[in-house]
Amino acid sequence: MTPNLDSLATALYVKTDDLLKESPYLAPWRPAVGIAPRLTDAELVTLAVMQALLGFTSERRWIRHASSHLRHLFPYLPGQSGYNRRLRKAADLIAQVNRLLATDTSLWTDTVWVVDSTPVECGRSRETAKRSDLAGWAEYGYCASHSRYFWGLRLHLVCTLQGLPVAFTLTGAKADERQTLLGMLHTEPGLVAARPGQTLIADRHYYGRAFEHELAEWGVHLLRPARRGEPPRAGSALFKPLRQVIESVNQTFKAQLDLERHQGRTPGGVMARVLQRILALTCAIWHNDRTGQPIMRSLTAYDH
Repeated sequence: MTPNLDSLATALYVKTDDLLKESPYLAPWRPAVGIAPRLTDAELVTLAVMQALLGFTSERRWIRHASSHLRHLFPYLPGQSGYNRRLRKAADLIAQVNRLLATDTSLWTDTVWVVDSTPVECGRSRETAKRSDLAGWAEYGYCASHSRYFWGLRLHLVCTLQGLPVAFTLTGAKADERQTLLGMLHTEPGLVAARPGQTLIADRHYYGRAFEHELAEWGVHLLRPARRGEPPRAGSALFKPLRQVIESVNQTFKAQLDLERHQGRTPGGVMARVLQRILALTCAIWHNDRTGQPIMRSLTAYDH
């Protein structure tokens, strides 16, 4: 394991442990009477992030690798089924740690955001689509970048120009991107209430007079390319280089964090695994920011 990853794991563990000491209610519920888990919740979160950063999509292979190489960090490791079960139950904690790390960076107050969605494929056979526990949430949608249809979900992501995730949600593949974005803002009104005049860069699918009017009421200034038949819009020369930010983030999720190989089979399983990867990206950016290293959307510095 590289010194960078060892340092990141230690820093994440300490941050998560401090959070749970201050707010113990954030930990997954367990009976007051019973055997305390030998792997603490802070260790679990750290273990999950390291799995994503090191590119292990198989939990069985990951536990076997950690047992051989990471005993200096984790004296006790559960079996694959126990790890899987605890990871699903820790989804809310992972989301809370993600927000804690994001707000602890100098990037959190960035006045420019970028928004987009990316496919999260959940199956390819017709039989899977009919029998999966994800049926009803996952659905067929179209991926323009690959010119093909897929069955699954969409990850909607708002991030800073440095790639720091600010807000995100999972929806069915056909969900309207505009309504999903407005839903994220309604869910967390404090995100924009503290940022009057926030600029949001989007692609041409985020359009509509009523949509832009509602964003303006939130104090958000939308920049997007002009659609066919529209007059040129302000800032169009900046869209291509700035839009590459969100494309780079999506590529990091797919190529380095294996977003499309999440192996989730239930709604809770998919949610936990997607949150695991978002936290891994946030953690790498947070660690680089806190240690004075260049902020990189690529995670190659943490490869083993």
